[in-house]
Amino acid sequence: MTDRSNNLDGLAGGVILAGGASRRMGTAKAMLTLPSGEQLLDYHVRHASKLQVPILIADNGRDFQTGLDVHLESLNVPVIHITDYGADLDSSEHDEQIKTGGALVAIESALQTLSDLNDLGVSKNVQALWLLVISCDSLIPATDLWQKLQCEMSLAADKKVICLKDDSHLYPLLGLYQLSIERDLKNYIDSGQRRVMQFIQPLVQAVPFSKEWQNLTNFNTLEDFKQACAALPK
Repeated sequence: MTDRSNNLDGLAGGVILAGGASRRMGTAKAMLTLPSGEQLLDYHVRHASKLQVPILIADNGRDFQTGLDVHLESLNVPVIHITDYGADLDSSEHDEQIKTGGALVAIESALQTLSDLNDLGVSKNVQALWLLVISCDSLIPATDLWQKLQCEMSLAADKKVICLKDDSHLYPLLGLYQLSIERDLKNYIDSGQRRVMQFIQPLVQAVPFSKEWQNLTNFNTLEDFKQACAALPK
């Protein structure tokens, strides 16, 4: 981790998105095992803990546990399981829609949680304005992701979402979301909308990344995951 990634100005916390259906994978991505023997969720929590901010786990009520409790306690890094926004609504029909509503309901819950933590003074950073979003279909470490994205924060002052892109795609679930968008996102979800790209399009600043990172992202099958593991730096 470089000196730049140690500069945490503006970072309120990180959320690990671990609640997807993983139908093509056939098993929960968060519970996949890397060649080192480490589970994928532990991998992301371990790297995120180096940022010394609250870590939120959005696992859609699956209550995935990490094996890093002692390590995290020694670092004084809180790990908080969060419930998708709207998951406790009364209507069973609407409730089911929320449970399968995609990433935005998890991001909304994370934004609400971090805003509450800021109000309570839990955040160590008085200028904490951003949520780091880390998807479980990637092996990019949280520290490297933060290092890459934070460079754009001052250059894109009018943008409230900063995410990675390759030659043809945006990666909105590998990005930074400003806490100030929470109310707008809530209203968007409450109106019945769930499309990530439609919401972020007016807000987003894209950050190109190298082909090496492309090999570490967007795995949806076990074969994809094996190829991503093979691309991990030795």
